[in-house]
Amino acid sequence: MPRLKQKVHDDFFSKVYEVTKRIPFGRITSYGAIARYLGSGRSARMVGWALNVSHSNLEFIPAHRVVNRNGLLTGKHHFGNSSTMEQLLENEGIVIENDRIINFKEKFWDPGKEL
Repeated sequence: MPRLKQKVHDDFFSKVYEVTKRIPFGRITSYGAIARYLGSGRSARMVGWALNVSHSNLEFIPAHRVVNRNGLLTGKHHFGNSSTMEQLLENEGIVIENDRIINFKEKFWDPGKEL
């Protein structure tokens, strides 16, 4: 990747991580909500890519608190095994059934309104 493109990529990922670190315990948000907050509403997939590699960051990034717009745990396979993301969320009081957050609207945190 050319140096300038890599720099833009790194800056976007860093911004995603900063927003993700601010998601309160026991709350969740979506890839799209983070993308919209960052002014890149059509970049939800890029937010997902950033979170998929967040485990390589030295600082803890609570990527388990980010799900798709329907409350599905679409990123669960990036957590070591298929149940880790669900376990982390359930430890925070999030109710999950069949890989979907049941109390999604109640627990949803919108960075556009909260930050």
